[in-house]
Amino acid sequence: MEPLRIAMPPELFSPAAYKQFEGEADLPVLKAGPDLYDFAAPLAWQADVTNTGDALLVTGTVRGEARTSCARCLKQFSFPVVGEIEGYFLIGEGEAPEEMEGDEFDVLPDDRKIDFRPLIEAALLLELPLIPLCDEGCKGLCPRCGADLNEGPCGCPAKPEQDDAPVRENPFAALKGLDLGE
Repeated sequence: MEPLRIAMPPELFSPAAYKQFEGEADLPVLKAGPDLYDFAAPLAWQADVTNTGDALLVTGTVRGEARTSCARCLKQFSFPVVGEIEGYFLIGEGEAPEEMEGDEFDVLPDDRKIDFRPLIEAALLLELPLIPLCDEGCKGLCPRCGADLNEGPCGCPAKPEQDDAPVRENPFAALKGLDLGE
């Protein structure tokens, strides 16, 4: 994945200076836990860079349409995503505010270029669902035959056969009659 590095102009290195940047970012695939997200079109982003005296503060937004598979029925679906871009880059030997941890800021590189790609990815990752669902009411797949239950009931019997019902219903059912000497 190629970086999205933008050189900070010299006028931005005066205290209280401000500049706005915007553009599009092509992200082929973004991995969030076990799920993969892709984007049909480039993501639109905008960011404000403000000189705070010791650092450059980056704030902005990224917008796009994400696609992934439903965790219940496995069908592809799309949804809008908007993330908040945030970054803090120390200038030279500047000091981070006392309340900031070491992983909450970076040091501005000597070439004075900021790579916006990791900031955009982090903003999106915070907005992606933990469990992607095509619909809150998604019924998923039948655990026996694999039919999509959103399309209607499958042909499986409501209750499994009685002879092996405990094994199919619950793998721990065999322990039900175990005498533990109580």
